[in-house]
Amino acid sequence: MTPSDQRGPVPHGSVTLADVARHVGVSAQSVSNALHRPEKLTTETRERILAAVQELGYRPNRSARTLRSRRSHLIGVKVEPSRDDRAALLLDQFLHALAESAGQAACHLILCQAEDEHAEVEAYRELLDTTSVDAFVLAGTHAGDRRVAALRGWGVPVATFGRPWDGDDDLSWADVDGRAGLRAATDHLGAQGHTRIAHVGWPHDSDTGADRRRGWREACADRRLPVDLDAAVPDDFDAARDAAHRLLDATEPATGFVCASDTLALGVLRALAERGLRAGEQVGVTGFDNSPAAALTTPGLTSLRQPLAAVAADLVGAVLEQLDGATHRRRSLLAPELVVRASSLRGAPTDPHPSTRTSEAHR
Repeated sequence: MTPSDQRGPVPHGSVTLADVARHVGVSAQSVSNALHRPEKLTTETRERILAAVQELGYRPNRSARTLRSRRSHLIGVKVEPSRDDRAALLLDQFLHALAESAGQAACHLILCQAEDEHAEVEAYRELLDTTSVDAFVLAGTHAGDRRVAALRGWGVPVATFGRPWDGDDDLSWADVDGRAGLRAATDHLGAQGHTRIAHVGWPHDSDTGADRRRGWREACADRRLPVDLDAAVPDDFDAARDAAHRLLDATEPATGFVCASDTLALGVLRALAERGLRAGEQVGVTGFDNSPAAALTTPGLTSLRQPLAAVAADLVGAVLEQLDGATHRRRSLLAPELVVRASSLRGAPTDPHPSTRTSEAHR
C-alpha cells in the first residue's frame, strides 16, 4: 500500500504542511525543504513531495510550477491613483507597456496600491509573504528611496523607472532623458524666432524637474537667451495657468513656454486663451509626455513623447538578469521624441499633421 492509500481525501484548500507530509510518508521538515531548500533532498523525494503538493492543493505561496522552478514569474508594481486634474496618463501607458514586455518574457504583473512610500513598502512585504513575487519595478524614484532600500535588504531584484539621483551604482534603471528633451523643445522655439522663452516646471525639490530645467537653461545659454522667466509649480493645471499669467505680465513678457508636463502646458494654453493670445502664431508652447490631450486640444500641443515600450523592455530585462544571477546592473537613458504640432509653430494652420523630431540623448 502506498502512502497516498493510507488516508482519505483531504478537502482542497484546507491542506496543511503536515497533511502533505503524511500523504507522502515523509517528515514535515522534508516538505519544508522541498518548498524552500530543495538542494537538501534527493530529486526523487523532492518530486514526490511536489506532486503531492499539487495533488492536494497545498499552496502557501505559489503554484506547483513555481515550486519546481523556484520562481513565481510575477513582477510586482504599484498602481498610481487617477487624478482628474492631470492631462498625462503616463504611468497608465507605462503599465500597459510593462505588461506587454512581461508577457513576452513569460511573466505577469501583480499590482498593489499604496497612499505613501511607507504604505508601499508594507504592501511589497505583504506581496512577498503571500504571493512570492520574483521582483519589483518601481516608478518615481528619488534620492534615499526607502522602497529601494527595503527591497535590497530583503534580497529582492528591483529595477526603477527613473534614475536614483543619488549616485547609486548598484541599481538597475531605465529613464527618459528629460534634460535633452527640454533642450530640444527650447531649441525648437528658438528656431521659430522666440527670444523670451519661459520655463514652467516642477518645484525645485523634484530631481526630475531639476533635470528638465537644466535642459532649458543650457539651450538658452547656447542661444544667449535670458533665463529669468522660470516658474516652479506643482503639476497642476491651475497652478500653471496662474504662473503663465505672471510670466506674461513681466516687463519683458514671455513669447514662448517650455513646460515640464502636458498638464502644465495645457494650463499655459488656457492662460493664453483668457488673454486672447493665439498659441503658436503669437506665443509658442510645448509640453512633455505627448498625452492624448496633446493631440486633441486646439491648437494641437507640441510635446515630447517618452519611449515607454523601450523603457518597459529594459526594466523587465533588468530584473530577469538579476534573477539569473547577473552581478552587473542595467542602466538605460533613452531619448524622447519631439512631436511638433501647431502650438509651437508661427504662422501654422490650426491643425497641421504633426511631425516628429528625436532629441539627443545617451543610452
